[in-house]
Amino acid sequence: MITALVITALLVIPAGLLIVLGDQVDPLEEARKFSRKTARASKDRTQLRARLEELGSNSDKDYEDFRIKQLGYCAASGALGFALFFALFGSIFQATFASVFSIALIYLFIDRQLTEDVKKRRELIEAEFPAIVEMLTLAIAAGETPMSAILRISNSAQGELPKEFMIVVNAVRSGSPLHQALDSMGRRVKSVMIRRFVDALVTATLRGAPLVEVLTRHAIEARGNQRNRVMASAGKAEISMMIPVVFLILPISILFALWPSLTNLNLFAS
Repeated sequence: MITALVITALLVIPAGLLIVLGDQVDPLEEARKFSRKTARASKDRTQLRARLEELGSNSDKDYEDFRIKQLGYCAASGALGFALFFALFGSIFQATFASVFSIALIYLFIDRQLTEDVKKRRELIEAEFPAIVEMLTLAIAAGETPMSAILRISNSAQGELPKEFMIVVNAVRSGSPLHQALDSMGRRVKSVMIRRFVDALVTATLRGAPLVEVLTRHAIEARGNQRNRVMASAGKAEISMMIPVVFLILPISILFALWPSLTNLNLFAS
């Protein structure tokens, strides 16, 4: 009886408020305003802005939209967990515990998913880096300026690193010096390889060092690092392939090898 009354109240009260308020208040618009106000007031304690910037979402609206999505999923999961456990067990304590647990779980899941997306994008950028550096080296060796070479790659190539180059191009068009735009890219992409490349490119540009030699050295180093990563991945795959061999194929092979001997021993014992 109590369960039915609580569920009825949860459904009837919001509906009654909507009927009473009528056209005076748009509930969806009020929900959006409240969500944006909450998202704007929430402090970034998990370096959320830095991770969003690494994904290319660097505006305040992107931050607010992510927080709104996070708060929305948490609120929905909390309400669902409370209603489900209260309907099943009729205990407010258990329902509250389930609601809090659901909110924490969804919050951590969304945050973890964002971290995984950043990690995957960083790996894609590092995988694209050797080919992009070689293209940049060829363009500058052909007589193009660093800015025109970066613009050519951002327009012609596909991938995450050309997108970062396009952000650099847009920053330069907005009035930022090239070295500042490149330095921002190096700080935005949390990769040691990209950071070293940007530092070398900025230093060579400011001091007038030969860019072709600097880029050629980085291209060779990038190809070597890529080869090492491929070999490391192959080594991990080889170890993973040994697991079914050791635990499945090897015991069966030993059983087939020893079966005739075991049969003879049984016949001899009988």
